[in-house]
Amino acid sequence: MGLDELRARLDRMLSGSHDRRQRAGGLHDALVELKVAAGQSRDALGAAEQELAVERQRLEDAERRGRLAANIGDAETGRIAEEFAAKHRERIELLERKISVIRDELAYVEREYQTLHAQLKEARTGANPVPQADPLEESDRELDALRWKAEREAREEAAKQQLDLLKKKLGKDR
Repeated sequence: MGLDELRARLDRMLSGSHDRRQRAGGLHDALVELKVAAGQSRDALGAAEQELAVERQRLEDAERRGRLAANIGDAETGRIAEEFAAKHRERIELLERKISVIRDELAYVEREYQTLHAQLKEARTGANPVPQADPLEESDRELDALRWKAEREAREEAAKQQLDLLKKKLGKDR
C-alpha cells in the first residue's frame, strides 16, 4: 500500500467522527493500519538492502573479471565485463535511491503513528487537545525535503562514479 492510499484511508477513518468513542475507534483502526504499513516498509527495506548487497557483489565480480581479462590481453572478455559492470553500477544506484525512499516512508509512517497514538490517548481520557499545526502538512514538507536531499546525494554519487570510471579508463586512477 502506497503512502497516498494509506493517507486517504486514515483520513476516511478519522473524518466526521465527533463522538469521542467513534473517534477513539477510528484512531485505533488507523494505528493498526500504520503498524501494518511500518512492518511492510521494514520488510521492503530489508529486501532492498539484501538485493543491494547482492548487486554490489556482482559488480565486484564483473570488475574483477575485467581486470583478469585485461591482464591476459582478452579484449572481448574485458569489454563484456565492463558492460556488465556498468549495468550493475546503474542497478546499485537505483537500489540506493529506492532504499532512501523506503527509509523516508518508514520515518513518515512512524511519525504518523506517534501523532495518532497521542491523539488516541487524548480521545480515551476525554482531554480536549490544544489545536496544533497540521501534522500532515508538516510531514509532507519534511518528506519533500528528505526526498530532495536523497535525490541530490544520488546525483552526486552518480557523478562521482562516472568521474571515477572515466579516470579508470584514462589510466589516471591508481
